Amino acid sequence: MSIPKSRILDLLKVQCRIFSTAFNPERLRTGNKILRQRLKGPAIASYYPRKTVTMRHLMKAYPDLDTWDEEQEDRLEGLALKKQRGKGAPKKKRSAEESKKFASRKKKPAMVL
Repeated sequence: MSIPKSRILDLLKVQCRIFSTAFNPERLRTGNKILRQRLKGPAIASYYPRKTVTMRHLMKAYPDLDTWDEEQEDRLEGLALKKQRGKGAPKKKRSAEESKKFASRKKKPAMVL
């Protein structure tokens, strides 16, 4: 004795309602397996340590307080030394006209034989 397909589908619907699963008689890929998983965001966020307060944060919070950021001073001193040796960053252009003026200076005339 064979059971009609409609009776099996009704049974599957009831089963899905009871066990809180998705009814998918065509067995299409719906992504329910992924959607049922726990969210990973809180676990990933708790993996990294919280940020600590730096001198820059303190200086920004209390501008009237006389503070000294040693790391920033070392960085600025290193930049000044590089600039003295000619290894610093190039000057930024201020306008399009100025960049054209410098471009014309850099061109060397062709040698005529």
